Amino acid sequence: MQTRTQVQVLRERYEQVRRLTVDICQGLETEDYVVQPTADVSPPKWHLGHTTWFFETFVLKPHCPDYHPFSEDFDYVFNSYYETIGRRVVRTDRGNLSRPTVQDVFRYRHYVDEKLYQLIELASADLLTEMSPIIELGINHEQQHQELLWTDIKYILGNNPLFPRFLNSQHPDTTDRYSDQGFLSINSGNYEIGYAGPVFSWDNEHNRHTVYLQQFEICTTLVTNKEYLQFIDSGGYTDFRHWHSDGWAWVKTHQIQAPLYWYYWEGEWLNYTFDGLRAIDLQAHVCHVSYYEAYAYANWMGLRLPTEFEWEVAAPKMQWGQRWEWTESAYLPYPGYKRPAGALGEYNGKFMVNQQVLRGASTYTSPGHSRITYRNFFQPQARWQFSGIRTVRP
Repeated sequence: MQTRTQVQVLRERYEQVRRLTVDICQGLETEDYVVQPTADVSPPKWHLGHTTWFFETFVLKPHCPDYHPFSEDFDYVFNSYYETIGRRVVRTDRGNLSRPTVQDVFRYRHYVDEKLYQLIELASADLLTEMSPIIELGINHEQQHQELLWTDIKYILGNNPLFPRFLNSQHPDTTDRYSDQGFLSINSGNYEIGYAGPVFSWDNEHNRHTVYLQQFEICTTLVTNKEYLQFIDSGGYTDFRHWHSDGWAWVKTHQIQAPLYWYYWEGEWLNYTFDGLRAIDLQAHVCHVSYYEAYAYANWMGLRLPTEFEWEVAAPKMQWGQRWEWTESAYLPYPGYKRPAGALGEYNGKFMVNQQVLRGASTYTSPGHSRITYRNFFQPQARWQFSGIRTVRP
């Protein structure tokens, strides 16, 4: 028999995470839910539906024989990239989904939540044991989309010519000034890398293995807007010598002159934030830079970016969690990595090419969703995420 505590803990954790997703959307107007200004950004309505579809597809349908889907169309509408599941709306067309309506999507969330609560309450101990890891994966999946909601809402509003404020009570404290800037020295030697523990972790954090590191020194603080502005003022975006070839081509093709959301207006740099267009806060950590820009800045300084292994070894002695930090490491499998079977095996493994690893977390990472072994990853040109820079010297 399942214990009442097991059911209660699982239900409360699920309910808390599902509520936070809805709370993040407080302050949005109906029109905001359907906008998709670029391919990387998904409309908030789609995030609300996709995270619900995940629980419907991987928990309710396989484990509840009498479950009736809310809509047969939603497999097609809210599947993201799971080839195993079947056809899906092309990612760039998510902003064309005027239907289902926002109200339909909220009804869908309520419907699936109620069915899942019923399933948890009635499940046998064996069934609960079978479902719990999948529900936990779905919870962590939704937490990822909560941060994506913040990033995508910012991109939607930050590309509105009116630069509107986003008034939301869930807005985290973004005070991010650290003192005592300096470099932390790490001795050469063998170090254990990767996750080993009893709580949830992603498959790409396994297997724990040994790496050898040369001695290095890593900066204890992130690069600030003031420091990055010096790079801009020195002609950093006009000197090819600081850039990778691909990065330099990206700068020229897209006429990049500054981090995302920076605007030069009447002799002054301005920055779009959730509070609207503001003067650059020089003491805040630079944000919304690509790997290309992070590499160029470090190169300009005569420094480099850390590898993900250097970052993981140094992290217990550093302050981190304000920005996702670009590393010099390509996103590759650890030794002995095996992609899980079935559709859930598509979650991480198939993206291990042409991506760069970011470590840490940001102020918009959901509570309880960060750890030292966490491996985030994006293409080197991506910068709509809350990404920053930490440097290393030999």
